[in-house]
Amino acid sequence: MDGVGPALRSRSRLALKPSPSPDPSPFSMILDQLSASAAYESLHPLFPQAFAYLRAFDVKTEDGKYELQGQDLVAIVQRYQTAPSADKLWEAHQVYGDIQVVYQGLELCGHTDQKTLVVTKPYIAEKDVEKYAAPTTPSALLTLGRGNLAIFHPQDGHQPGVQLGAPAEILKVVIKFRLKV
Repeated sequence: MDGVGPALRSRSRLALKPSPSPDPSPFSMILDQLSASAAYESLHPLFPQAFAYLRAFDVKTEDGKYELQGQDLVAIVQRYQTAPSADKLWEAHQVYGDIQVVYQGLELCGHTDQKTLVVTKPYIAEKDVEKYAAPTTPSALLTLGRGNLAIFHPQDGHQPGVQLGAPAEILKVVIKFRLKV
């Protein structure tokens, strides 16, 4: 394996695809390398600050939530072990989008149109999350490794933290950006 994985090789097919849904974001999921993040800074007013934080991130930072611009822009540093797909619920958000960057480890992340998913845990406004059962077939199964970034909007149902083969230790930063600022 060349270390790039199918995530990067399919970049042009997944990046900046117009969304057919009426959701607040004009874009669908974006998948790329953190090193190419400058290309996306103009897509949202909080992206320059978010990507600056991610590019300067110190892997010694403790797990937790860090406000970068009040509640409009929050970094969540997390270390966890991947698990089988059957143990990981699908999710989507309404108020915030996600920028997810993996700094250590390798995980799979399912992606599909949120409208095709069946709700298992109704929307919780305080956590900005709704949970779903697995779709019969996800539209994409992303491989996220060191330096990969994925940007998810409300129409993007996703299933992070899925193991690829054996469980792996992951260090990931999820930036929550308020869609309407």
